[in-house]
Amino acid sequence: MSKIKFAVIGAGHIGKRHAEMIRRNEEAELVAMVDVRSKEECGAQDFDVPFFSSIQELLNSGIEFDVANICTPNGLHADLSLQALEAKHHVVCEKPMALSKRDCEAIIFKSLQVSKHVFCVMQNRYSPPSEWIKSIIDDKKLGKIFMVQLNCYWNRDNRYYKAGGWKGRQDLDGGTLFTQFSHFIDIMYWLFGDIKNIQGKFADFTHKDSTDFEDSGIVNFDFINGGMGCINYSTAVANQNLESSITIVGEKGSVKIGGQYMNEVEVCNIEGYEMPELAPTNPGNDYGAYKGSAANHNYVIQNVVDTLKGRNTATTNALEGLKVVDIIERIYEVRNENNIR
Repeated sequence: MSKIKFAVIGAGHIGKRHAEMIRRNEEAELVAMVDVRSKEECGAQDFDVPFFSSIQELLNSGIEFDVANICTPNGLHADLSLQALEAKHHVVCEKPMALSKRDCEAIIFKSLQVSKHVFCVMQNRYSPPSEWIKSIIDDKKLGKIFMVQLNCYWNRDNRYYKAGGWKGRQDLDGGTLFTQFSHFIDIMYWLFGDIKNIQGKFADFTHKDSTDFEDSGIVNFDFINGGMGCINYSTAVANQNLESSITIVGEKGSVKIGGQYMNEVEVCNIEGYEMPELAPTNPGNDYGAYKGSAANHNYVIQNVVDTLKGRNTATTNALEGLKVVDIIERIYEVRNENNIR
């Protein structure tokens, strides 16, 4: 009945959310937090645990913990995960797992060496529409899949890309698909598998002065398992998020899950099938001027606890985290060939 002890590395919006979900879980215990800023600068005064300025300072402190939650800027995920694994701790890594397939492979290799778990945070899998469509695809209710369209149209303006911050930097952010839309690429991979024959067009409409990379793209491809798909995405939408949706056309019917955060089943037209009533979806994480993906981190922490206590397996394992990074990296290779910054 012992509690699983967690240390949260990175005390920004997401780090504090991890800390709060750990604190609310009866089988979990928050024992430390880490950030280069002070507890007051992070707004983390509410968490009455030791606070360190680096992961090395935490590791040298002698505080015992089971899991390191990596909630830092994207470009730091790989190095911090490797440090935690080297010290024989399990890792919960916020998306993306890393900014390159090579770094993901290094994390997986180290985790196997030290026999520790790596959990990748893809909390949209827990949304009721996601769980429902997964069951539909697994049970082959749609028959052969012909076409899949993923639309991600969000607002990220100067309220988000603040001067001096890490967001928008190639080395720490990595790109729009890594930071904003990797959750939805994960859902697509989870449902339909890997892709090939990638083509795309990319543009930077409104972020030339605030980011190092594109803000919009139209990408098409084939699924290795059959059928074709596309991703249309942008952070150049004015004022507020517009849509995150997936449309699926199969031989026995079609489905569309839409809304701002892929949170509403808008169309279910399947031969001989009656749509069940789904539980309500948690709202998107609210960061004031902008909103993110579903606030499902409580399920993430519970899955870690259940897995470490032998009651379950990781919802998103390290190999799946690698595949999302691999898909994005291959899309960006096409972008780079087109000379879009």
